Amino acid sequence: MPPSGKPKLDTTGAEWLSAKQEDGSPGDVQIAFVDGYIAMRDGRFPDGPVLVFTQDEWQAFVLGAQDGEFDLD
Repeated sequence: MPPSGKPKLDTTGAEWLSAKQEDGSPGDVQIAFVDGYIAMRDGRFPDGPVLVFTQDEWQAFVLGAQDGEFDLD
């Protein structure tokens, strides 16, 4: 297990999800639910690195985004 305490997930068969852009094309940020974790990648580079989040980390991120914590304004 890596130093982060999170496993290296096998995302080979993962179903990657992304939000749709205004023109209906898939967005660049993709997520997948794998073995109780949330994996995130850049859909433009599907063979690139994958970020791994626990359920608690993901919930904190989503709540922060809803609260505007990451707004650039």
